[in-house]
Amino acid sequence: MTEFKILISNLTNPTLLFFVMGIVAARLKSDLEIPATSSKFISLYLLFSIGFRGGQELAHSGFTSEVAYSLLFGLALSILIPVYTFFLLKRKLSVSDSAAIASSYGSVSAVTFVAAVTFLEMQKMVSGGHMVAVMALMESPAIIVGVILLMEFDKDNTYEQVNLRTVIHHAFTNGSVLMLIGSMIIGLIADVKQAEGIRPFTTDIFKGFLAIFLLEMGMVAARRFATFRRYGWFVSAFAILVPALNGCLVAVLSHLVTDDPANRFIFAILAASASYIAVPAAMRLAAPKADPGLYIPMALGITFPFNITVGFPLYFLVIQHS
Repeated sequence: MTEFKILISNLTNPTLLFFVMGIVAARLKSDLEIPATSSKFISLYLLFSIGFRGGQELAHSGFTSEVAYSLLFGLALSILIPVYTFFLLKRKLSVSDSAAIASSYGSVSAVTFVAAVTFLEMQKMVSGGHMVAVMALMESPAIIVGVILLMEFDKDNTYEQVNLRTVIHHAFTNGSVLMLIGSMIIGLIADVKQAEGIRPFTTDIFKGFLAIFLLEMGMVAARRFATFRRYGWFVSAFAILVPALNGCLVAVLSHLVTDDPANRFIFAILAASASYIAVPAAMRLAAPKADPGLYIPMALGITFPFNITVGFPLYFLVIQHS
């Protein structure tokens, strides 16, 4: 009964309902639109807010052995997930598409992370500030692993001219990664009393901006999903089953790193989410033959909605019973 209440509570979350509204608006071919400049500002704001607050929390908690183990655990996940998913995908898809998708699912979705923090708040729980650092650390290694796999298994040597150094530089200087890491560092070193002055901006309006951002994500997901259907059942099943497997498995294994259920939940979300911002930007350089009409809709049109509707209560339930 408790699990059912959690599911209903999650499905009636206003931010999720705005995501559904975006899908409906796109399906009805409404002229509802969020200006591109506003959307970019909101996405940067969300990264800034979560990074800054994470830095503040990290300053309070300090650097402990749990923090160190958490960072290493996150790094291991961002390397192992793209490796095993690449070989799974390569049986049905091209090397280019397999590498791009593997990178997406090895990396993380900052928006899913933000939604997960909101879910925890509904349960009156708070994750550690260092989990923001774990998320930031997991953004880029999966991209690098994907490029290495691409260069290793491309039989036609199509990508032999790819400059790995350029891709690595782009992965770590991507705007979303830089904003997240930069704001976290500022939150870490900022004076506590001075930081209180911007609290209304970093905290009070956060959920409102998240709702508007998810409204646009719903419209984008619905539009891109239409071009994705031609790839058949395999990629659709992958976009649901693999994140669910990763999330449930990490929900259990994270007990080796931390006993905090909120931190374990965030680990599960990071393992189950897929990047549709940082990875596509990097893969345009590294894998121009990979189809963005495949790996972006998989992450945004299937995995993201699955996680925020079914995934959150599922991983939370696994943690409660493990």
